[in-house]
Amino acid sequence: MIIEPDSAGFPNVYKVMVGSIVPRPIAFVSTVSPAGIYNLAPFSFFTAASMNPPVVCFCPLRKADGHPKDTLNNIERTGDFVVNIVSEEFIRQVNTTSAEFPPEVDEFQVTGLTPVPGDLVKSPRVKESHVSMECRLFRIFEISDKPSGGSIVTGEIVRLHVDDAYIDNYRIDPGKLNAVGRMAGATYVRTADRFDLTRP
Repeated sequence: MIIEPDSAGFPNVYKVMVGSIVPRPIAFVSTVSPAGIYNLAPFSFFTAASMNPPVVCFCPLRKADGHPKDTLNNIERTGDFVVNIVSEEFIRQVNTTSAEFPPEVDEFQVTGLTPVPGDLVKSPRVKESHVSMECRLFRIFEISDKPSGGSIVTGEIVRLHVDDAYIDNYRIDPGKLNAVGRMAGATYVRTADRFDLTRP
């Protein structure tokens, strides 16, 4: 099957992309508005972008009406955010935050998750997350301002918070972390089935 994006339309191309670019890690991004309202939202277009300096990136898509999401608005105004790694134990709360809440709604209150003040950034981190990355905005690259168009948000990690029980000699124990990822639609994936290959 040959698919031409222009003729297939972006909803169909989106389905093919999220069905084939798998599994995708989840950035559970916490921000704060200039008015002090906390925001939480999950993004599965997420990865590391640089190790020196340490930079992560995620891609918030615009809403169906073309407006940017609260996460992007907050980062543009405050200049920081926190990426919280998602473990299976609180995935249902993460999923709840994928709903479109008005900007005045604090998703910490909706989900019952616990905000912890950032050390070096204004944004809070999620206490329930075993790995959190305080980030200062590095740069935003706008790809498109159309509905479902995206931006690439890059942030330099200025502090990492790692649960002591989950790390040894700077190595995270994947069995304890029990991270989850996204597939397509409503499907998630566990990271329990792993195998090793030695690099040549």
